[in-house]
Order: sequence, then structure tokens, then C-alpha cells
Amino acid sequence: MGHLPVRLTIGQLAERSGMSHSALRFYEARGLIRAERTAGNQRRYHRSTLRRLAFVSAAQRVGLTLTQIQEALATLPDERTPTAEDWARLSRVWRDELDTRIDALQRLRDRLTSCIGCGCLSLRSCGLHNSDDALAALGPGAPLLKPAGEGGV
Repeated sequence: MGHLPVRLTIGQLAERSGMSHSALRFYEARGLIRAERTAGNQRRYHRSTLRRLAFVSAAQRVGLTLTQIQEALATLPDERTPTAEDWARLSRVWRDELDTRIDALQRLRDRLTSCIGCGCLSLRSCGLHNSDDALAALGPGAPLLKPAGEGGV
């Protein structure tokens, strides 16, 4: 492909980013990217939007929500394109959350491995089914919603 213009149409941006037109419009509506409008009201994106979209895509791949991504991009001065230093700073902020997710997935994997072939199908004793339910001892249903005196807390 030849020289990339400074301002891209939505079609050019979609082609270069691999994202659909509707995704680009959605990201624009959420404030993740910004377009300028021509006199004919057509969207034009600065080519640096490609880097912003790469940032959004990478952040989504590690499990971040669009709200978290939006908050991160809002910390950049003048809505500029994230740099490698920005990514390093933001990834340090997300590290604890990602470590917590990894730990939870590893615990789930380990419980699942020990459960394969068990066949117990017991909702009371299964280590996978609601294993952290501290209110199970109060009986079935929603004990916190029951009026006091009827087994509620």
C-alpha cells in the first residue's frame, strides 16, 4: 500500500485496523477515538488513531473492559496516542487486577482437574459449585432478604 494520508476515512481506518465500521463508530461514541468532520459531515480520523486502536485491542485481549480502557486513555494529555512508556505505566496499574484474575483461573483449573470423572453432581458438596458461599449454612434461597425472625440475618 502506498503513502498513508494524515486523515483517514472510516473505510481506510477499518481496512488498516481490521475493525468493522460499526466497531469504529461504537468506539467513537464511547470516546475511545475521535473523528473530525468534513464540510460534507464525513468522518476523518488522524492516522495516529491506528495506534490508539491497537492500544484498545491489546487492552481488550488482556481482559480489560472498555470502561477501564476509556479511563486509561483519559489519563493521556490532549488525547494523544499512547506511547510505549504509557503502556508500561498503565500495565503496572492493571497488573494487580490481572494477577488476581490469573490466580482465580488457576484455582478454577485445579478444582476442575480434581473433579473430572468424579460424577458427584452434588450441589452441596461439590468444590466447584459456589464453593465460597458463606451463607449456604443459613439454608436455601436469599437469607439476607428474609425478614428477621424467619431465618434472615
